[in-house]
Amino acid sequence: MTGHPGGLQHTSEMAALARLAPPCRILDMGAGSGDTVRFLRSMGLDALGIDLNPAEDVAPGDILSAPFDDASFDAVIAQCSFFLTGDIGRAFREAFRLLVPGGALLYSDVCFDDPADAAVRAGFRVELSKDLSSMWREYYIESIWNGTADCFKNPRPGKKCGYTMLICRKE
Repeated sequence: MTGHPGGLQHTSEMAALARLAPPCRILDMGAGSGDTVRFLRSMGLDALGIDLNPAEDVAPGDILSAPFDDASFDAVIAQCSFFLTGDIGRAFREAFRLLVPGGALLYSDVCFDDPADAAVRAGFRVELSKDLSSMWREYYIESIWNGTADCFKNPRPGKKCGYTMLICRKE
């Protein structure tokens, strides 16, 4: 089981939808185990990752206050990480800060509200929004079965949990 629904196949699909190609410099915000960073490198991309609890190939860093200059990356990928911060709007704003003009944000995450709204408020143009809730349900049920499910840090009573993919551009 991977660290996010759809695993590396989903990562590959997102990269294709965003039209990423070498020598793209990409940051994985909330890189966890580093699997995505290593995968992106195998695609020829200049990939870096940050996480509060870094693993191999991942640097320590808070995605709400990343240790990089403005406009340092051609692309940012965030899979199952913005929701966990407790401040999704701030995470989108930080991704926007880190991207060069024309840079791409590849986002997929748990959501209780439409994340496209937060992306637009941060300054992004949303190129693609796709509901992947069925993929999330399968992933979560498998993690419950395997005993690896974490409880939600920020449940929203009365709101339906979904999983959304966005491909956004900084203009």
